[in-house]
Amino acid sequence: MNQVTGTSINRKDGRAKVTGQATYAAEHQIPGLVHGYLVTATIACGKIKSIDTQEAEKAPGVIGVFTHKNPPPVSKPANDFMASKIYEARLPLSDDQIYYAGQIVGLVVADTLERARHAAHLVQIEYVTQEPALDPSKVAYKKALSLFGQEMKFEKGDVTQGMADAAVKVAATYTTSTELHAQMEPHAIIAHWQDTDTLTVYEPSQWVIGSQRTYAELFQLPPEKVRIITPFLGGGFGSKAFPWPHAILCASAARQLQLPLKVVLSRRQLTANAGHRSETKQMINLGANADGSLIVIDHTAKSFTSPVEDFTEPCTGVTPTMYAAPNLHLDQELGVMNVGTPTFMRAPGENPGLWALESAMDELAWELKIDPVELRLRNETKEHQQNGLPFSAKGFAECLRVGVEQFGWQDRPKQVRSVTRDGKLIGWGMAASNFPALQGAASVTARLLADGTVQLLTSGNDMGTGAYTIVAGTAAEVLGLPAEKIRVELGDSLLPNGGMAGGSQMTATLVPAVMAACKELLKTAQANTIQSALDNLHQSGKPAFEATASSAPGDGGKKWTFQSWGAHFCEVSIDEEIARLRIERWVSVMNIGRVMNAKTAASQIRGAVIMGIGQALMEECHFDPNIGYPVVYDLASYHFPSHADIPRIQVTFVGEPDYKFNPAGVRGVGEIGITGVSAAIANAVYHGTGKRIRNLPITPDKLL
Repeated sequence: MNQVTGTSINRKDGRAKVTGQATYAAEHQIPGLVHGYLVTATIACGKIKSIDTQEAEKAPGVIGVFTHKNPPPVSKPANDFMASKIYEARLPLSDDQIYYAGQIVGLVVADTLERARHAAHLVQIEYVTQEPALDPSKVAYKKALSLFGQEMKFEKGDVTQGMADAAVKVAATYTTSTELHAQMEPHAIIAHWQDTDTLTVYEPSQWVIGSQRTYAELFQLPPEKVRIITPFLGGGFGSKAFPWPHAILCASAARQLQLPLKVVLSRRQLTANAGHRSETKQMINLGANADGSLIVIDHTAKSFTSPVEDFTEPCTGVTPTMYAAPNLHLDQELGVMNVGTPTFMRAPGENPGLWALESAMDELAWELKIDPVELRLRNETKEHQQNGLPFSAKGFAECLRVGVEQFGWQDRPKQVRSVTRDGKLIGWGMAASNFPALQGAASVTARLLADGTVQLLTSGNDMGTGAYTIVAGTAAEVLGLPAEKIRVELGDSLLPNGGMAGGSQMTATLVPAVMAACKELLKTAQANTIQSALDNLHQSGKPAFEATASSAPGDGGKKWTFQSWGAHFCEVSIDEEIARLRIERWVSVMNIGRVMNAKTAASQIRGAVIMGIGQALMEECHFDPNIGYPVVYDLASYHFPSHADIPRIQVTFVGEPDYKFNPAGVRGVGEIGITGVSAAIANAVYHGTGKRIRNLPITPDKLL
C-alpha cells in the first residue's frame, strides 16, 4: 500500500462546493414542484379555540391548506434509535393543543413560495391561552432518562464522608445558556411521490438509511419503496439526524396532493422548532487530599426539555472517564418547559459537562496551589469509573505534555493579574478534551472501471467533515492509486448502508468497510495490484469488476472503553476599561488514534474550537417570558464568532492507531475539539483578572 492516509489530501468535494455544483436538499429541480409554508403557533401554551382557513384557501395560487382539522394521514414509527426515529413523539397536526411557541399548526401549499407564505399569514387562529412554563426556577423536574444505555444516576463510595475528610474542597455551580445550531443550510425537504406507494425524499439527513426506515414506517411502506437522497449537508451538528415535524408533514401532504412538495424552514422557524442545546445548571463538589489526589467527585446537573418529547443533555456522562476518585456521585434531572424540543448538538453532554468539570478542576488547582496540568496528571484514571473497563488506548498525558511544550506553559506566571501587555491584562488557561469513540456497521461497494478509475459507493454521507476525501484516501492507499483516480458516491439510500454521520463515528464506521471492499475488489479481479486487476479486466472484456464488503463493531466493547483525548491551551487579553476580551493564542493537542487526513482532521478541530469560542463568549438564546418565542431569530441576532474573533489555532495530533477499536485504528475527530474550550477560556480569564466566571457566555457585563 502506498502511504496516503495521514498526509494532507485536498477535499474531493471542494471544487463542487466553491463552484456551486454541489446540490443541497432545497436546490434539486423537480418538474411540477410546489411549495409549502408553515403556519406556527404564536402562544407557548394552550389550545386552538378556532382556526379559519377560508381566506387563505381563496388566495392566488393556493393548492391546499392543512390543519389539525384535516391532517394528511401518517403513522407513528417505533421511535427506536437503532431502526427508525423522529425528533418529536407527537406527530404534527395531531390535535389542537399548543405546547410551545412556534409549534406547527398548519401548512399552506401554493404554486410559489411567495404565494404560500402570503396565504399562510391569512390563516386566522384564536387561542385559549395558559400560562407557559418558561422560568427554569419554577418548572417541574423529573428523573432524567438514560441515553444510549448509560444511566444518568450512579454512585460509589460515600460522598458525604469523603467531603468531610477532604483537606481541600471546591463547591460551585456552573451554567450554560440555550444554544442554537445555526447551520448555513436551513432545514429543508422535497418530497416526491410516484403514485402513493413510492417516495423520494431530498433532505439533509445525517443518517440516510435511518431516515429511509423512518419514512417507511410513517407511511407503512417497505423500505425499498423509499429513497433518501443527501449528497451534501450544509452543517448538521446533530439536528439533522432524524425527521422533524415539518418534514413529516411535508411528505404526508405531498402524498395527499400527489405533487412534489418543498418546505424550507425560515430562520425564525429554525430557532423555534428544529432543535437547540438546552441550557444547563451543574453543581460540582470536589474534595481532595493536600497532595492533590481526588477523593470525591460529586456532579449533578439539570437540563430542560419540551412537553412533547424527553431529551436529556447528558452532562454527567463524561465525568467517569476523566479522573479517578474513590467516592463518586452522578445524577441528573430534567425540567419540562414550554419550548421546542432540544436535541443533539456537537458533543451533547460532553461539551457542557467538561465546561463545569474542567472549571472546577482549575478552581481546585488554585486552592491547592498546584499547577492545573500537574493536578490532572496526578488524577487521570486508567479505567472508566462507572463501567470499570480499562481504556483501549490513552494519550491524555501525552496531550498535556506536548501542549505544555508547544504553548510554553512552563513559563506561566503563578499569580493572577500578574501580566499586562499594551495596557491589557493577560491570562493563560487550559482544559482537557474528551469524547467517546463510536463505530457503526457499514457496507461499501468498490468498482474498478475500464478507464482505470475506481468507484466507491455507500449511503454514508458527508456533513462537510471530509468523508468524501477520507473514503478516497483510504481506497487510494489500499489500491496503490492516486486519490484523483477514486470517485466517491455518498448519501443515497440506494447505495449500501453506510451508517450515521453523528457521534463522530462516520470515519470509524466507513474506513474499515472501504479497506475491506478494496481488498475484496482485488480478490475478485484475481490480482495482487490494481494494475494487474486492470489488465485482467481488459482481457475479460467486462465493463467492470465489482466487490462489496462490510464491517461492524467487534466485541471489544466488552473488554475496553473506547475514548479519545485532548487538551486546549489558550491566552486571552482583557481590556478592563471597556470589558473587551480577546483570544490571542490557541494550542490544541489531540489523541484520536490514526489520523486519516491531516488537513481535514485539523480543520475539524479548528472548526470545533471556533464553535466552542462562540459558546464561551457570545452564543445565547433567551425565550420571551410572555410569548415563549426565542428572542433571536436569524443569523444577525444570534451572535457567533467571525474571523476577527479567532486567532491562529495550532493543532497537533499525538498517539498511535487504536487497533483494539477497529482494524483501521481510527477514532472520530468531529466533536472532541469543542469539549473543554469554554473552560480553558474561563480559566484564562481567572488567571488574567482574578474573576471566576461560572455562567456562560462570558459577556462584557460579567467582566466589568
